[in-house]
Amino acid sequence: MSSAPFRDLNALTPGGDGTFQAHIDPIWTIGPKVHGGSMMSLCAAAARARLVDDGGAGDLARVQPLAVGANYLAAPDPGEVTLSTTVRKRGKQVSFVDVELRQGDRVAVHASVTLGVPDAGEPHYSVDHALAQLPVEPPADAVILTPDHPMGQIVHVAQGCDMRVDGTSAHFLAGNQGEPEVRMWVRPRADDENDPDTAALFAIMTGDISAPVTMNRGMFGWAPTVQLTTYLRRQPAPGWLRVMASSTVLGSAWFEEDHTVLDSTGAIVVQSRQLAMIPR
Repeated sequence: MSSAPFRDLNALTPGGDGTFQAHIDPIWTIGPKVHGGSMMSLCAAAARARLVDDGGAGDLARVQPLAVGANYLAAPDPGEVTLSTTVRKRGKQVSFVDVELRQGDRVAVHASVTLGVPDAGEPHYSVDHALAQLPVEPPADAVILTPDHPMGQIVHVAQGCDMRVDGTSAHFLAGNQGEPEVRMWVRPRADDENDPDTAALFAIMTGDISAPVTMNRGMFGWAPTVQLTTYLRRQPAPGWLRVMASSTVLGSAWFEEDHTVLDSTGAIVVQSRQLAMIPR
């Protein structure tokens, strides 16, 4: 396997007129279909590439996708995809780019990407998040998602990065039920982590990395994401990312799932919320 599988995922070939070609490897799937967070990172990469290609205003070396709002119209298979971009605004501090990810003639994702320079330094105000109580590095009893693990056989994304699950939160792994909250640790491969642009895109992807929290309530099966909005708050520091996925309302048809991601320094680097469908 490549030493930088996530960088490979986000490798774009310009096609002219603001379009890019990309290839999605089968490891970036959940079951047979492409992982939603991986498609979001591709849309973010295309938006940034378009801005860089056009020589937009501002310090492009530091510009990253700050917010990505994605609507999922179809579930594509791994393979070739086309990304079409439209610049809505180039600003000194904030720019906006629309992206459509297509496979063949079918649009799979429509995303609006806000680009700018992420926060750095000490915040004016912050509140300690419960996720900060999770050890910075996964302990020995964390569940390692290997390709042979029952969950790893479905979450193929674990083949492209290191994923460990807090077994005390993932009750479904032991056949039990509990609160709709799952905690885990995720880390990109070394060559992906060492590339700042890839590390930022990887952090965005982790805003959709957890198995559906509905599984903790005994509801298994595909929980398709309909809309997902992710914020990149700052550039992640090297090391493990701590992730918490949770929900407050599991309705009869719909549920929301929030992700919070902390880096090794304890800083919040990603926040996301998605609207998804209850598994049937």
